[in-house]
Amino acid sequence: MENNTEKKYNVWITILSIAIPLVVALLFKVKLKDFGFDVKPLSFLPPIYATINGITAVVLVWAVMAIKGGNRKLHERLMKVAIGLSVAFLGMYVAYHMTAEATKYGGEGILKAVYFFILITHITLSIVIIPMVLVTYVRALAQRFDKHKKLAKITFPIWLYVAVTGVIVYLMISPYYAH
Repeated sequence: MENNTEKKYNVWITILSIAIPLVVALLFKVKLKDFGFDVKPLSFLPPIYATINGITAVVLVWAVMAIKGGNRKLHERLMKVAIGLSVAFLGMYVAYHMTAEATKYGGEGILKAVYFFILITHITLSIVIIPMVLVTYVRALAQRFDKHKKLAKITFPIWLYVAVTGVIVYLMISPYYAH
């Protein structure tokens, strides 16, 4: 049974879990130049947000090591950092795509199939992970650590996969960016 803290946040979790993917998809189609803004593509952002994904992966692993070592306070701080990094990634990702045309992957053969498999699973799981992270976090806030731990065991590997594959997608497509 949910407690008051969980109930208080459930509406926001639902709104954010629906709104974030929809807004990102919409903003992906919006180009600032179409509104008369003379902006150059923010081409410096992809390596930065790819690095943020890599740092997120490291922070997630560190956070799990902290909690397994009994350091709840460090775990809590690291999880807040991981969430903050994910928000920073999202902001930069959207900003880049609002100023740049989509980059087509130029690889061929098996590499192309691997790239699209990784890309599709990365995108799909990046949508799935939003409510999972939020619910897991709220369960900790509500001090429902039994339920938090149970969901975190599923949330962690998915979030880690999304972070790591974000780096892999960047490394695979970066040779094809227009400069």
